Amino acid sequence: MIAIISAMHEELSAVLALMPDERKRVVAGREFWVGHLHGHEVVAVLSRIGKVAAAITATLAIERFGATRIVFTGVAGGLAPGVNVGDIVVADSFIQHDLDASPIFPRYELPLYGVSRLPTDAVLRAALHAAALKLAAESSAVLGTADQRLASASAPQVHLGLVVSGDRFVSSDAESRALRLALPDALAVEMEGAAIAQVCYDYEVPYAAVRTISDRADDLAHVDFAAFVRQIASRYSSALVSNLLA
Repeated sequence: MIAIISAMHEELSAVLALMPDERKRVVAGREFWVGHLHGHEVVAVLSRIGKVAAAITATLAIERFGATRIVFTGVAGGLAPGVNVGDIVVADSFIQHDLDASPIFPRYELPLYGVSRLPTDAVLRAALHAAALKLAAESSAVLGTADQRLASASAPQVHLGLVVSGDRFVSSDAESRALRLALPDALAVEMEGAAIAQVCYDYEVPYAAVRTISDRADDLAHVDFAAFVRQIASRYSSALVSNLLA
């Protein structure tokens, strides 16, 4: 069973539109949709916002639905130079940028784990990266002309590297600059991925995650966010999932 966890309602709806036989089950107030996609058994669900909510969702996917792999799709703010609106970031590892148990443990280190960075699964990550490259090559077919202008690029660039998570929406130049200084190799910032990575680490479940860059995590991060999710991110998510499972 593959769990497809989406960050936004629009993305989940786009994935559900690909499933011919989804059936809804409600657990802990969450709607889990069980069915098939390209011959794979799939459970699709909304992560909800923030690390705790996302961790609960991932745990339920594993415990209640028997997920043996988890793929996460969503949007993020770009941090690194060259990671622009409309680009795609495939995570090779995650850090919780707001985790600080010092002086007992080093900053960012997960208490009692001895690590700060949790890697994604190499095999599943490679497959998701290939799906993202295929999407980038076919983006003009996925998006209309007007939507390409909203994405601010004729074709998305695909990046692979560190993604950082925290329980706040980073939306100021000062916050973005502070993150770049503290974690200079971070490509993007969001609110759920590292929590799901920790759950999958504990359960030894392969995990991969992809984020479409909706903003630059700065003072303009709120501009046209809803339109971007509706017109760009949702289409990218469905195309990425379809490419991955096909």
